[in-house]
Amino acid sequence: MNKDGQSMTARQVNAYERVIMGIDPGTNVMGYGVLGVNGKKPELIVMGVLKLNGFESHYLRLHRIYQRVAALVEQYLPDELAIEAPFFGKNVQSMLKLGRAQGVAMAAALSRDIPIAEYAPLKIKQAVTGSGSASKERVANMLKYILKIPEEKMPHLLDATDALAAALAHFYESGKPAIAGGGTSWERFLRDHPERIAPRRK
Repeated sequence: MNKDGQSMTARQVNAYERVIMGIDPGTNVMGYGVLGVNGKKPELIVMGVLKLNGFESHYLRLHRIYQRVAALVEQYLPDELAIEAPFFGKNVQSMLKLGRAQGVAMAAALSRDIPIAEYAPLKIKQAVTGSGSASKERVANMLKYILKIPEEKMPHLLDATDALAAALAHFYESGKPAIAGGGTSWERFLRDHPERIAPRRK
């Protein structure tokens, strides 16, 4: 977001080394947030919501989600998409609809060859606030502090900050050093370098 609070142009977005889009899927409101990264410094490009209450048909809502995510990808050219995974609830129908909304958003990104990372709500909260049980309000306040977002730019609907939190969580997670070979790397190292194994004492 530029100094006047307007959405950035493609040229301005290209000034970033990396762009991460976050999505908080929903069938009533879908949140989105986009981060620009230079070096180790993330900053807000844009965040907002897509309101879907005006569409009576569930399938029309899914179509609108696809269109909006595809348009956001075209406008902000993200390198990666971070999306919040649906949490398991007691209402099976709600879970099914939420899963469809997530799938449609993912399909829109995949159609543009955007890599996707999926995070549980608890992991996003943990990454941003240090607590997996943090409230949506606490997440929003932490984002405001970390990204230095002016009060007047904070959204009324927390779906937007939830989406931005997914993007920031991905920024943190992808910055962690990877252990080559996963859990078997230590065994492989010992196998390839037997001389490094100390002999047993008799």
